[in-house]
Amino acid sequence: MVNDAGQLYTMEGIAAGLIMLLAAYIVVSTTSIYTTGDTHIPDMQLEQLGSDVLAMMDTPDSVDGESQLVGLIKDNNRTGFEEMFLKYCNAKTSDPGDNLHMSAIITYRRNEDEIKEYDFVTDETWTGRENAVRVTRWVQLEDRSISGMRSGHQAVLVEVLLWRA
Repeated sequence: MVNDAGQLYTMEGIAAGLIMLLAAYIVVSTTSIYTTGDTHIPDMQLEQLGSDVLAMMDTPDSVDGESQLVGLIKDNNRTGFEEMFLKYCNAKTSDPGDNLHMSAIITYRRNEDEIKEYDFVTDETWTGRENAVRVTRWVQLEDRSISGMRSGHQAVLVEVLLWRA
């Protein structure tokens, strides 16, 4: 009573096994694809970090107090601004932090018709090929802080370029 009917079941079993192995391989290999749409996510995270740091520096310590950001701009404290900004950017609980670099420009109105830029912090390692993000914050100043700035109350734009080296 031996016939070739069992041979068909064996071939179906081998084919089904190969299909299952191929399906498992496709599922495992497609879960780790790094798509080009995901490349902007680290830039967005870095931009949010820089924006949060500027907002935190611009928050006064007391009700009528002056924020750190206003104080550093009024005193023209370039190194203090750079150290404080990078310290807040690298404030983490577990690892030592990123290797972040920054450059800052202050844009102000000199008179009614003239707008000027002032290099507040410059980084000599900047080549222009780095993938930098731009973070800005408007700061209210009560008096003249930068040479050539018009007197009186005015808003200046603090613009920070932030990048990983």
